[in-house]
Amino acid sequence: MLSQKARYALRALVELARAEGEQLTSGELALRADAPRKFLEAILLELSRNGLVISRRGKFGGYVLSRPAAEISFAEVIRVIEGPLALAPCVSPRLGFRKCEDCEDLATCALREALLRARDATAQVLEAYSLAEAAAAPEGALRSAG
Repeated sequence: MLSQKARYALRALVELARAEGEQLTSGELALRADAPRKFLEAILLELSRNGLVISRRGKFGGYVLSRPAAEISFAEVIRVIEGPLALAPCVSPRLGFRKCEDCEDLATCALREALLRARDATAQVLEAYSLAEAAAAPEGALRSAG
């Protein structure tokens, strides 16, 4: 399940995509994304450290996307905030396909094939869906999801 933190991150980034290069403050983003400002500021810091947004300090500071919205996928954002998309470490390239703690053997695991398919299907959808596509959706659509 997608955490509230990830939903706030996605909403804020979609609002930055809608701003089309215009710099927005954390306060403006909190209002537009319907997110608590302090919590969103921590999320924006994490997004900045991971190269998804550029932050500018000072009186005229704010945030902008680091690249065009069409180049930032939902999968990339979720991985920054949540970690791997996979449901278990045995199907996660980011975790080295290591076996689960309660698993006897990767080769004979009865769950692994289904988990691989779920990971692949999820990644395919989320990799193909960009911030630009979400920004083109009606404004209330993201708030009603989740």
